[in-house]
Amino acid sequence: MTILTRYLLRSMTGPFLFAFSLLTGLLFVNTVAQRLEDLVGKGLPREIILEALVLSLPHTIAVTLPMAILPAVLYAFSELATHSEIVAMSSGGVRPRRLFLPVLGFGALLTLVTFVFNDQVLPEANHQLKNLRNSIRQKSPTFQLREQAVNQIEAENGIGPYFLVADAIDQDSSELTGVTIYDMSRQGVRRTTYATRGEMELNPSFTDLHLRLYDGHVYEVGSGELGSFHQIEFERQLYVLRGVGNLFEESDTDQRSDREMSVAMLLDAERTRRAELDSVRAQSLDRTRGAVERALGRGPAADSARSAGPPLAKTLAIAGASQLPSDDLARTLATTARTNTARAEALSRQVHQYRVEIHKKLVIATACIIFVLVGVPVGIRFPQGGVSMVIVVSALVIGVYQLGLTGGEKLADRSLTDPAWSMWAPSVLWFVAGTLMVSRMGRWIASTRSGGWREIWLALRRLASRRRAESAA
Repeated sequence: MTILTRYLLRSMTGPFLFAFSLLTGLLFVNTVAQRLEDLVGKGLPREIILEALVLSLPHTIAVTLPMAILPAVLYAFSELATHSEIVAMSSGGVRPRRLFLPVLGFGALLTLVTFVFNDQVLPEANHQLKNLRNSIRQKSPTFQLREQAVNQIEAENGIGPYFLVADAIDQDSSELTGVTIYDMSRQGVRRTTYATRGEMELNPSFTDLHLRLYDGHVYEVGSGELGSFHQIEFERQLYVLRGVGNLFEESDTDQRSDREMSVAMLLDAERTRRAELDSVRAQSLDRTRGAVERALGRGPAADSARSAGPPLAKTLAIAGASQLPSDDLARTLATTARTNTARAEALSRQVHQYRVEIHKKLVIATACIIFVLVGVPVGIRFPQGGVSMVIVVSALVIGVYQLGLTGGEKLADRSLTDPAWSMWAPSVLWFVAGTLMVSRMGRWIASTRSGGWREIWLALRRLASRRRAESAA
């Protein structure tokens, strides 16, 4: 590796790490904000919450890894152009292509890293996160009480339930005022507890609710002889409601969606669905051919109908009659056709989804090279743009790229377009634009004293004036 190559890569490494860390942090904070609503309030251990957040991180990295290279290249080359380092290199006989190749190699290496990450790490993380979220959904909230309402609390093993009423509930301190508990957990016994105030908390395993009640009394009916009644007064009592929260149980399933598969899994699933689709089409064709032969009184289908006895054989025996009853036949054929059509459409959509996911992994990975093609010439052409130029150009290019990728994915999932065209359209667009700018990069290196926002504005004005002159002529 030459000194120039090391210098270019070192100039770009710092901005890349900064952009990657910043973008990953911002998107991950947004992900955490969306996930917290599904995690808090269910009595989950902190380890489970932390695991869910960590498993959400690979999806963020898969997005920000190719995104970070564009602002890094823009900033690095605009800084080199601002300090006339590129002019000095050019005057020393270094061609523009020599400056471009090391960065292109870095983009190719990042493309390989991104593809391996999206193909191996991301699907496994998505699969584990899905299983964890399914487990969390099955975990009911340990405890949600409403004040001035009858709250039904299911007891352990379905025995019970308890009914709890509180005049006021302090959610911060977990204190209750004016507590009434109707206990029906024991068969044949009705126990009602009244307390002036109380405190509630869950045990360490989040299964039992402990209520510390103060200044109250208990009425109990049916605990002894028939018609017996007991009244107990207390200053402090611990009331345990067992089994009000269920234990967290991890679920594990091998069933995977398209975003939980590697490219090898997607190709295998696509081949399987195509074989099923061909089988459905062949089956539908055979049934249709058999129905036509049966209706015309020809072939094996008609012979089996004659041997079936009345009323089909009687119908076929009528002189000049070669058709079977049309109503039942048409109804059966229509039902079979609708069923096969629905199955074929579902299998076809699955095939398209698998193909879309394969192309999506490739498109996101190759975006690293595309962004290098765009970033290097733009950074050299507009050295005076500064950080604002880096932000605006990055947002524009990535926004258009993401919009085209999302739109193409939706169209391909609906089988409206071929995934190879719709998914690669934004890449082809920016590849052509980047190649054209790279081919003109040698002219821009000759002078880097301009290239700010004012020049962009003047260029747009000249272009508009030229268009008006041409339309007037």
